[in-house]
Amino acid sequence: MFTRRFLLIALLTMPCLLLTTSQAQKNMNGDARQSFRKLLERPRVPLAAQTTPQIVSNGMIREEFSFAAETNERVPGLLVKPATQVEGRRPVVIALHGTGGTKESQLPLLNELAAKGFIAVAIDGRYHGARIPSGKGSKEYVDAMLQTWRTGKGKPFLYDTVWDVMRLLDYLTTRPDVDAARIGAIGFSKGGMETYLAAAIDERITVAVPCIGVQSFRYALDNNAWQSRAGTFQAALDAAAKEVSEPVNAAFLRKFYDKVVPGIYGEFDGPQMVPLIAPRPMLVINGDSDARTPLAGVEECATRARAAYEKTNASEKFRLHIQPNTGHAVTPEAKQLAIDWFVRWLKP
Repeated sequence: MFTRRFLLIALLTMPCLLLTTSQAQKNMNGDARQSFRKLLERPRVPLAAQTTPQIVSNGMIREEFSFAAETNERVPGLLVKPATQVEGRRPVVIALHGTGGTKESQLPLLNELAAKGFIAVAIDGRYHGARIPSGKGSKEYVDAMLQTWRTGKGKPFLYDTVWDVMRLLDYLTTRPDVDAARIGAIGFSKGGMETYLAAAIDERITVAVPCIGVQSFRYALDNNAWQSRAGTFQAALDAAAKEVSEPVNAAFLRKFYDKVVPGIYGEFDGPQMVPLIAPRPMLVINGDSDARTPLAGVEECATRARAAYEKTNASEKFRLHIQPNTGHAVTPEAKQLAIDWFVRWLKP
């Protein structure tokens, strides 16, 4: 009798258990998004946007702009669009540079995108370009990381720029020439990471193309494949290790990440964040021999993303392009794939 009752109860409650499991997965995704938003959140000061007079050249309009991301932190930007007048608003593509880059370094891509009919935009990331006194170099970037390591204030590696991208979206949606329902983002290396992190938590990015940035930090740490990525901020890492008299190894890098980019190899790692972009169109571009984004970690992100896209009946909106015989670079062919992807889904 007891056994029959137990089986009956189990059968009756099984659908509830299945629903609870499914709901738990959904909640877990929502929790990651909300947790990351909470980590980034800071007072939303007035944008106080400023623009310079437009320059018209070779059929293109070019203008510079800036806006306040937070108190005492203005973001300089560059915008290129076709000079041809069209009715209505245009779609936008945001381009995010890598470590050591500037908004001006994206100008060739901005021109190509504008030639296709897009409004193309680039900003200087934190401690890059016009946001540092010299306009170049890495001293301020290294100093900012060390300040975060010591005090916990600021998130100069990735996270602060993700916040700036969200404020850029706030700015773009105020412009009369922008179609706020058609905003894409592409980024390279550091900018690729910022692209998928921003798209994961801000659905105003309707198309995402992270290039040579998608990865699993956890995989790299667990498999002694962290050195190349850490090399992009090696001076900060070495100085932090020296301060506490520890060797620079995977164990210390975890401590560094915990203070400077908390969650980056855990709840905010690629395999957790990239799937949150589904069902919006996403093209992931990586090299097959890129030491900064080990292929096994990339494939883990892609496997999770495919599952999320299949679950939302949007499999055709996800594509992983692995460039053959390519390290940490984007080939001309891959760049053209990215432009074509934006044309397909944003329809300029």
